[in-house]
Amino acid sequence: MRFAGSKQAIWWSAVALILALVLWVLGGAIMPFLLGMAIAYFLDPVADRLERAGLSRVLAVVLITAIVVLALAAALVWLVPLLIRQGTQLVETAPAMIDRLQELVQRRFPQLLPDGGFIDTAIERGRETLAASMGMIVGTVMGSLNGVIGFVMVMVISPVVAFYMLLDWDRMVRRIDALLPRPHLDTLRGIFGQINDSISGFVRGQAVVILILAVFYSVGLAIVQLPFGIVIGVSAASLSFIPYVGTLLGGVMSIGVALFTFWGEPARIIAVAGIFVAGQMLEGNYLQPKIVGGHVGLHPVWLMLALSVFGTLFGFVGLLVAVPLGAALGVIVRYSVDRYKVSPLYTGAEAPAPVPTPTLVELVPRGTVAHRVESQQRTHREAIRDARIESARDEAAIIAIEAAEEDHAKVAVAEVEVKWPDAPPVMGTGQPNPRVRTWGGRTEDGTDPQEPEERRAPRTAAEMIEEGRKG
Repeated sequence: MRFAGSKQAIWWSAVALILALVLWVLGGAIMPFLLGMAIAYFLDPVADRLERAGLSRVLAVVLITAIVVLALAAALVWLVPLLIRQGTQLVETAPAMIDRLQELVQRRFPQLLPDGGFIDTAIERGRETLAASMGMIVGTVMGSLNGVIGFVMVMVISPVVAFYMLLDWDRMVRRIDALLPRPHLDTLRGIFGQINDSISGFVRGQAVVILILAVFYSVGLAIVQLPFGIVIGVSAASLSFIPYVGTLLGGVMSIGVALFTFWGEPARIIAVAGIFVAGQMLEGNYLQPKIVGGHVGLHPVWLMLALSVFGTLFGFVGLLVAVPLGAALGVIVRYSVDRYKVSPLYTGAEAPAPVPTPTLVELVPRGTVAHRVESQQRTHREAIRDARIESARDEAAIIAIEAAEEDHAKVAVAEVEVKWPDAPPVMGTGQPNPRVRTWGGRTEDGTDPQEPEERRAPRTAAEMIEEGRKG
């Protein structure tokens, strides 16, 4: 059934509204599943590369899952407690550092900070606000992280969901592609392709950049023995998706701590500043061009808006879905702008007037009208049959790909067998029957099996699946 454009818009809007309502009501319950889906999405290219290297899909997924679980366990045991401890100490020490720096500046440059002046008053108010608010922020964050049930659900369910989704990711993508509306197939594939480029190319690349910068800043600040170096380095790297903001914020924080800690040691202070200058040069000249490259990116302002809006509406779950939804909305907005630029509303060219259909009065012999009605009905039945055959061909193509993967076949050919397409449906012979023929099945070690010729004859997909279950 082909819907009109307005009906399709209403239908898709209703779907989006239902998804938003589910996300708002069940956000906490579905968070482990969303996190597992995100992990599977970002690790699917790694699994594909391992498959091309010769590993089976199951072995590749098991290897990736083991590495990820070990990395998460190491982070929970070592990195997270260290960040929490250093962050808490930094918040507690910040007012004293501000007082110390203010005192040093007043002593060295009294003309810059006169008593009771605007800058002096602003610093004092900022110090009081920092002391009053940072404790509340840390308490809120720690309280949200200490939800035992939620924490256990995320740490237990998410890896399991990621494992199973990573195992069947390619098959799931093919099934979703087969469900796309056929009249808009090329358009939807183009839109989803751009969304995938934005998320997989830009976001995955930016995550690698953040990881590299976090290691660079943390190790560099640890070498110069700057207090709170790891939490400052990780914070600066986490904001590097906003140009210059991460470097500027991390540089100001680290130089402030260095002035408080290493006053009278200019070499260390210069070394701290040099670390962030080198990090900015590394990011701008190498990491961004080589890793992120020319993928369809997300503007930093758009990304911050998505994080703010979805985080406000849906809480922590909103922060998880903000980036992919922001990427999707960005692609849809660009597509809408492109359509608008070729529309009569933008070009000023009026749409062609509809051609009126003339009313025909025709004198025909007896029986002609009935013959035309029967011809139209036959044409309608043929159109339905052709649509069923086309759908069966798509299904057979998917089965062929899956059969080749499961049976290690050298050749898998999809075909559609239609017997007596004009027979009545009650006879059971009017429906297309997707079949798959395979030749040259191989054993697990890649050699040709020594089997009778009839065992290697073409088989249907159902027989292959049944034999796989028996084996």
